[in-house]
Amino acid sequence: MVEGGAAKADKAECLECWQTTWKTPYIMRLALSAGIGGLLFGYDTGVISGAMLYIREDFEVVDRKTWLQETIVSMAVAGAIVGAAIGGWMNDKFGRKKAIIVADVVFFLGAIVMAVAPFPGFIIVGRLIVGFGVGMASMTAPLYISEASPARIRGALVSTNGLLITGGQFLSYLINLAFTKTKLTWRLMLGVAGVPPLVQFVLMLSLPESPRWLYRRDKVDEARAILEKIYPADQVEDEMRLLHESVETEKAEEGAIGDGSIIAKVKGALSNQIVRRGLYAGIMVQVAQQFCGINTVMYYSPTIIQFAGYASNTTAMALSLVTSFLNAAGSVVSMVSVDRYGRRRLMLISMIGIITCLVVLAGVFFQSAHHSPPVNALESSHFGSNSTCSAYASAPDASSWNCMSCLKQQCGFCANGDSEYLPGACLDLTKDVRSSCRSKHRVWFTEGCPSKIGFLAVVVMGLYIISYAPGMGTVPWVLNSEIYPLRYRGTGGGIAAVSNWISNLIVSQTFLTLVEALGAAGTFLLFAGFSFLGLIGIYFLVPETKGLQFEEVEELLRQGKKYKSSRDQREVSAQ
Repeated sequence: MVEGGAAKADKAECLECWQTTWKTPYIMRLALSAGIGGLLFGYDTGVISGAMLYIREDFEVVDRKTWLQETIVSMAVAGAIVGAAIGGWMNDKFGRKKAIIVADVVFFLGAIVMAVAPFPGFIIVGRLIVGFGVGMASMTAPLYISEASPARIRGALVSTNGLLITGGQFLSYLINLAFTKTKLTWRLMLGVAGVPPLVQFVLMLSLPESPRWLYRRDKVDEARAILEKIYPADQVEDEMRLLHESVETEKAEEGAIGDGSIIAKVKGALSNQIVRRGLYAGIMVQVAQQFCGINTVMYYSPTIIQFAGYASNTTAMALSLVTSFLNAAGSVVSMVSVDRYGRRRLMLISMIGIITCLVVLAGVFFQSAHHSPPVNALESSHFGSNSTCSAYASAPDASSWNCMSCLKQQCGFCANGDSEYLPGACLDLTKDVRSSCRSKHRVWFTEGCPSKIGFLAVVVMGLYIISYAPGMGTVPWVLNSEIYPLRYRGTGGGIAAVSNWISNLIVSQTFLTLVEALGAAGTFLLFAGFSFLGLIGIYFLVPETKGLQFEEVEELLRQGKKYKSSRDQREVSAQ
């Protein structure tokens, strides 16, 4: 998973989840209805990668200005940061159900604004609005599912939200591919995102509020009525008792923290040595998750594939399906392996694989750029002097130019009609010139150059996702759900989540600028460097929490020792 969290669920819990929901379909109805929020989350983070290819073709200003492309992509992330904060407040004030319904309305409005956008500024506004909905959904959907699920299968049901996130990303690539041959292309890609929130809105109207929220508002009878639909009759009283104890404990802990405000909670967390040590580990893994470059792949996957020499939008999006599918499959692998192999070990192995893939990917892009086809003056003049790239025409070293030299000057490369690897033309980056090139059955390159080894970039990207998804994709969220003392778990997890969103924003807002400045090879090498720092940080800061009770984790942090395994911790505790 790229962002958002999923509670861990082992195979036994998944089997019990299946058996329980088969007997009580109402439980699955609750989980799937709320889980549409995860689907929306995943769809929005994936759809822009393909839509951007056609937005650039419709608006020359977007094609020419890298910062506009980055802003369109990252504005949803900026909105999500604000939406998550608003969602947290709405959850407590108005309830989980109403927060989900409001998120649906916001998401639907954002989708409509993007679909009808007359100019790029409207798309940016629409992305911001959608981001609000994404942030609210990312906070509320897992919470609603968790509080409306039987305790014994809670992890498995909450994990469905994570699966729907990656499933939504995969669906977005399929829909992008389906709309490539239509006239409205990106408008349909972005506009169809308004359908799931409409479905969820209707479904949520017939579903109840979270029983936990109702109990906290002294609506005991309503909470009991919902629990009677979820649990067998002989278990309802026990669940009511547990709910009462949990809520009372939570109130007592809030009272111990102070006035219960966000500021008081943050101050209390930062002044506590145990929480600080937990935050060192929790924030570090969240930042490392983003700075290993995952969202450059998820947000810009077709563009990266074009860097590798696949100029066709349709081909680029079709190949991007592979990365999205592997990401979804990796989430399933993580669910069944995180409790078997441990959090720390999975993240270390994952980071080693990530670093290796990024270094190899940088090498592939370096070789592709170095051996790109040369530019030929005769080929360029073939389209008319007014069409030739002005930077090429006036360059004193024009005879040494190749395709990559041309693209670095914000021009387009029209490949040779006989073979893409023969000398081609360096032309102005305009719609008319692009159409003229394609009318002669030539391939138009603007992001990457023809390369005989470009297919290796696609293979390595797939290996990168295989390395990332089971480890760094999900484990940072699992670690953050269990490394803080109970009374600070929400605060600590919230601080770490904000660090994840901010890191996501930084990476997505700077990726194309870095490619312009450093080249694709240099950019991925930079991410490899960040990943190496993350590997060092995990090794020295993150303890193994596999199989530990929350009290044991707290004792581990109190001692301030970096045990490599939960067995080491237990042996020391027993002494």
